[in-house]
Amino acid sequence: MYELSKQFRFDAAHTLNRDIKNLREENASREIHGHSYRAEITLRGEPNPATGMLIDLYQFEKIIEEARDGLEHKFLDDLKDLGPATMENLCAWIWKKLAPKLPQLHSVTVHRDSGSEKCVYFGNKK
Repeated sequence: MYELSKQFRFDAAHTLNRDIKNLREENASREIHGHSYRAEITLRGEPNPATGMLIDLYQFEKIIEEARDGLEHKFLDDLKDLGPATMENLCAWIWKKLAPKLPQLHSVTVHRDSGSEKCVYFGNKK
């Protein structure tokens, strides 16, 4: 069993005004602000016996490009299918974009390195 990961970076802005109950009124996150994120996409499985690869890295890059392009320099509050722009929702959003094209998808991790934070999502495995 192997794991293969690829990362991409994106910068985006958001607020935490909408849809979040019990957020302290003085929380600075209510104002428009931005973060630099790093997403890590991890595949898990056995390599193809003919190629010795889980996936061709060029193909992997092309598949994750769509998710990156959907987030890069965006105002996340405007993404209709994201919900509140939390790290948890970012992980799930990326998963939903990639899972149909990456059957070996094992996890999506979103890092906010400036705050030493990360969230890992393992999807809805059946």
